[in-house]
Amino acid sequence: MDVLSLSARRIAELVLSGALSPIDVVEAYLERARRLNPKINAFITIAEEQARKCAEELESSLRRGFRGKLAGVPIAVKDVISTKGIETTCASKILKGYVPPYDATVIRRLKAEGAIIIGKTNMDEFAMGSSTELSAFGPTRNPWSLDRVAGGSSGGSGAAVAARMAPVALGSDTGGSIRCPAAFCNVVGLKPTYGTVSRYGLISYACSLEQIGPMTADVEDCALLMEVMSGGDGFDSTMIDYKFEWRPSDVRGLSIAVPKEFFGEGTDERVAERVWDVIKLLESRGAAYEEVSIPLARYALACYYIIAMSEASSNLARYDGVRYGMPCDLSLPWHEAYSKVRGEGFGTEVKRRIVLGCFALSAGYYGRYYLKALKLRAMIRDQALSILKRFDVIATPTTPFPPFKIGERVEDPLSLYMADVDTVIANLVGIPAISVPAGFVDGLPVGAQFMANYCREDLLLSIAKCVQEETAFDKKVPSEARP
Repeated sequence: MDVLSLSARRIAELVLSGALSPIDVVEAYLERARRLNPKINAFITIAEEQARKCAEELESSLRRGFRGKLAGVPIAVKDVISTKGIETTCASKILKGYVPPYDATVIRRLKAEGAIIIGKTNMDEFAMGSSTELSAFGPTRNPWSLDRVAGGSSGGSGAAVAARMAPVALGSDTGGSIRCPAAFCNVVGLKPTYGTVSRYGLISYACSLEQIGPMTADVEDCALLMEVMSGGDGFDSTMIDYKFEWRPSDVRGLSIAVPKEFFGEGTDERVAERVWDVIKLLESRGAAYEEVSIPLARYALACYYIIAMSEASSNLARYDGVRYGMPCDLSLPWHEAYSKVRGEGFGTEVKRRIVLGCFALSAGYYGRYYLKALKLRAMIRDQALSILKRFDVIATPTTPFPPFKIGERVEDPLSLYMADVDTVIANLVGIPAISVPAGFVDGLPVGAQFMANYCREDLLLSIAKCVQEETAFDKKVPSEARP
């Protein structure tokens, strides 16, 4: 039996029936991760010892009647999510050596259903990036073409799933950080409605924007992870009382809004064609579409970055070298020690965002930048929700261009920020959004994005399931990931 070709759902079924040992499953994925990671760099940490121990404990639990939904399923976890006993670095020098004393809520819930963490995945430092080049541990390479980026900031998770180094993975999405790598790696990536998945244990970048979400090769696996992770949590005061359940539905009668602002200048025509192919596919299955306009969408990227950087400057103030991570020189005066540890521990992009965030929040500029961005965010939300009152979903490209070459954009921050131009609106509004594989441009994957109203992840997953049935994107494995 080829364990690596199985969906997470199928792995759990076979483990629960006794046809497959969780130890054998874990060993198969660990061997593949060890073999492929040197050239892809999807994992910062491969947790071999912990994974084997969990698999052995699960064997005993199965004999006692354990019936978890994810029994024996290996999962890769973005290195921004706290995992008890496993180093968690946020891909930053400043947190090198930090081992959390607790699990994030999502990790506790996944473990309770029998999932096994096999490693922590690479990412842009503190989730600040769109290519996973901005990591203290080197860039993640795209399994479809090793000279290309895997997207970011959850690029390690996307690459791990694409290369079948893990059947499923977790990412976090602040402005597109699940959806961008999902598009670039030809997998499914879901950003849930804000407040439906606990952020407790997620190391913060921008609290009002970010969400943990699943990245999978198979749509039903995506739904399964969402079912396990969602639900109220007393440790996260931003959560809503919502428990996700999904019954696949037909797309017949579905109404799709296609905003013209997302298909114009700056969008590669070949990417737009692939997205239109997906829209036409849905039309052939009974959906209907109409072109619309979201005039304020042109300001969404600027609005997002002002808010995100402002929140980041506050959230990252805690890294002082005293309590955890990179130690400071206590023989120096406090202000010198603090400056030294942050100067050496943070990368260039993190420093840039902290400085810009501090500027936007400073006296004399707060009203001109941060407050104005908050007002614009409310206006963008109103325009987006007015369209979702008339239509079931909004369709756009996930990114305006295919995966670019490593090093091509990293020296020009503004061109790198443009990777988020199509995705940030969902985070500003707080609505769910999904990236679905839309085909290839010159052998490189691209994605179609669908956004829906609050708590309508079911619609998004039904759309993705329809596309999967028609294109079998879940069966495609990059040649670079083969032995």
